[in-house]
Amino acid sequence: MVEVTERYAVGTPCWVDLNARDQQAALDFYRDLFGWQGEIGPEEFGGYSVCEKNGKAVAGIMGPTPVEEGQPAMPSNWTTYLSTDDAEATLTAIGDNGGTVLLPVMTVGTTGKMLVAADPSGAVFGVWQPLDFLGAQVVNEAGAVVWSELHTSAPGEVGVFYDAVFGARVAPMEQMPEYLSFNVAGRSVGGVVNLADDPPGTPPHWRTYFAVDDVDSTVDALVKAGGNLLDPPTDQPWGRVALVQDRDGATFSLIKPPPV
Repeated sequence: MVEVTERYAVGTPCWVDLNARDQQAALDFYRDLFGWQGEIGPEEFGGYSVCEKNGKAVAGIMGPTPVEEGQPAMPSNWTTYLSTDDAEATLTAIGDNGGTVLLPVMTVGTTGKMLVAADPSGAVFGVWQPLDFLGAQVVNEAGAVVWSELHTSAPGEVGVFYDAVFGARVAPMEQMPEYLSFNVAGRSVGGVVNLADDPPGTPPHWRTYFAVDDVDSTVDALVKAGGNLLDPPTDQPWGRVALVQDRDGATFSLIKPPPV
């Protein structure tokens, strides 16, 4: 188990959660797919579920986001949260540097403060200021987040944005110069790719990669459970990868990293 016990550096992806159309169905789906344990939470927190892997928090699942009458329902999707030490200051920096605040700072009990925003290219992300809750307690192992990747139509522009807001630097990855790395404090914590490589019509987004022991068998299980395969498993320099959707249409990637 790769357990996280220290605060995430500012700008580091620290948490992911799913906005599901059917929360209980999503809990069941990811329990069977990744072995997560979770149940619908208390009403005062909107029923938010903190899912665990071997007793450690790994991701969140919530019910559908309320919308005004007559408006279409929000699509189901995974949101990546970047860590901050000061949510209010980050909110101001987002607006000052061309971003858009979608959900202002909200205090979540004693666990922390959060907000949701979009970068200048339109990619939505969350911000988490930890109090009692640091974020994901287990990462980089089967059934947990192993990588976060920004898909954007403007890598240069958003690079300036994330640098100004979080001090994160977008630069070619040392091992693969053709791939852009999202760096925090000199360490690669994610990737950045040009949206032109995605299918036409794909909006800018942060993509979550979950590690698995066997991509092909996990894809088979996902499809049998009502999910969709978008890109079949392929071998890449960074591992065997597949792009999938859950039964509600939320997109994510599965990856089995190469042996270290």
